[in-house]
Amino acid sequence: MQMIHVRLVSPVDLTPRAVGLLTDDRYVFNLVVLPGRAQNPDGDAVECDILAGAANAVLRGLRDLEVDRRGSIVIEPVEMAFSGTAAEAEERQLGALAHAPFWEEVEARIRAEGTYLPSFYVYLVIAGVIGAVGIITNSQILIVAAMVVGPEYGAITSVALGLDRGNGTRIRQGLFALTVGFLSAVLVTFLFSWVIRSLGLQSAAYDLGIRPVSKLIDAPDIFSVVVAVLAGIVGIMSLTQARTSALLGVFISVTTIPAAADIGVSCAFSSWSEARGSLMQLLLNIVLLIVVGLLTLRFQRAAWRYISRRSGRSDSR
Repeated sequence: MQMIHVRLVSPVDLTPRAVGLLTDDRYVFNLVVLPGRAQNPDGDAVECDILAGAANAVLRGLRDLEVDRRGSIVIEPVEMAFSGTAAEAEERQLGALAHAPFWEEVEARIRAEGTYLPSFYVYLVIAGVIGAVGIITNSQILIVAAMVVGPEYGAITSVALGLDRGNGTRIRQGLFALTVGFLSAVLVTFLFSWVIRSLGLQSAAYDLGIRPVSKLIDAPDIFSVVVAVLAGIVGIMSLTQARTSALLGVFISVTTIPAAADIGVSCAFSSWSEARGSLMQLLLNIVLLIVVGLLTLRFQRAAWRYISRRSGRSDSR
């Protein structure tokens, strides 16, 4: 049984409507109202537990009352709950909605990944250097490691959410972070690779043009499109369903960090055709991940709205 715990600070004049909304919903349990007990902001303290699959409609109703603007709404996951009434409601009444994404949590997770601290750029640069070592030494393991370290997917999903919500600021911030981050990664990997070439530390195979790892990266084709599209779908679905293992699979399946690293390495070794191919690969993956992420978000919202209507729930999200 999946539930969330909601704590409200409700202005006195809104409390009757807010409590009425919660009381009338059959998926709200353990409702407690403490008149005048809340401070900063001042108001009535209200607490309840809601089945996670029905939380979208309840939270939308509370926000329509402007409880979040004039008071506050705090949401916490419930790790464990024992309630025969709630379990029966989830099993017999909620049906498929028991597995519906809690969109407030999903968007909060994406927004958190769309915060671009200096560490975002540091991780991107480090991932690029690891990728460069993997390319020069023909080590596929290091390429996978670079994919896992790279934080760029958070920025990509943030841009997709910005497009979905029409948030120009989020779109600009995400695209700026991706542009600056990848340019930094390319520059540092170029300098690193130039030093390696100057000192003659590259592998003999790479020096002779035997570059199987690089060839996988700098030759975008129909398979690159297929993988990017499928990764974009799985990435958004794993975020909505909180499937971290599937999300990790996305990190190690898209050719963004390796492509950026290969641009720097190829430029340092004067392999201009490889650099062009890697640039095309990088742009192809970023664009497809953003577009597919946006479409998958909208499709999932539409699908769950349809299920909500079939179940007699009202959820405009």
